[in-house]
Amino acid sequence: MNPSWRKPAGIFMILALIAVWAVIVASVADLLDGMPDVVHIIYYLVAGIIWILPLKPLLLWSETGRWRLPKE
Repeated sequence: MNPSWRKPAGIFMILALIAVWAVIVASVADLLDGMPDVVHIIYYLVAGIIWILPLKPLLLWSETGRWRLPKE
């Protein structure tokens, strides 16, 4: 059984996703200067959860080669 190229590519895409998301979050965070701490907490909480959403299809593609599960 030959190893698939999708797994290393998937790892690279996950790392790229994290890097891009970190830059976006940090850039938008500059706009929150002067806001109450509660706003910062909510912003980072939401931003820390949202980046997980694209991982499911990416991991599925890395494993199966398809972006979505087949409809049954």
